[in-house]
Amino acid sequence: MDELREKHIVNTMRDLANYVLNAISYIKSEEVESMIEVLISALDEGRRVLIVGVGRSGLIGKAFAVRLMHLGYKVFVMGDTIVPALRPKDILIAISGSGRTKLVIDAAEVAKSIGAKVIALTSFRDSPLANLADIVVEVPGRLKVSTQEDYFSRQILGIYEPLSPLASLYEVTVMAFLDGLIIELTQRIKKS
Repeated sequence: MDELREKHIVNTMRDLANYVLNAISYIKSEEVESMIEVLISALDEGRRVLIVGVGRSGLIGKAFAVRLMHLGYKVFVMGDTIVPALRPKDILIAISGSGRTKLVIDAAEVAKSIGAKVIALTSFRDSPLANLADIVVEVPGRLKVSTQEDYFSRQILGIYEPLSPLASLYEVTVMAFLDGLIIELTQRIKKS
């Protein structure tokens, strides 16, 4: 991961594509396998999946939710008006590059308190979110953490720090990873 952080210079589209490919290949296969197995068992057992993310991570989460819904999952996105209460053994997928986004951490804490399984997608394995999660998928891209950790506080204060080139390497990498995960799930559950 540190090697990827050191080689984060992105000047062209080709650089971005190479970075994303390298970042995705960095993701540990056992983390991916664990996530896939949890999702497949959720589908088999009729469990709910709740996705939470803020800002661009939230948009990526919504796109992933639509794809899961097309595969037959009972999936919801935090903040929508039709989100049912989570139950024990349901799944919360928490997306936060920094692993420090307050709303995402709050959702993970509540999910854990009722016995739901928490899957975290973050760039920082030592973050508060990662420490709460049952499964951590370390997704490269986020290079540093903002001085103001809370997303909504940054918005209100007008703090738009460039946290990485284009400020979106994490989101691009997560989106590509989750699309690849959908392809894998499609093959495993034999749906088109």
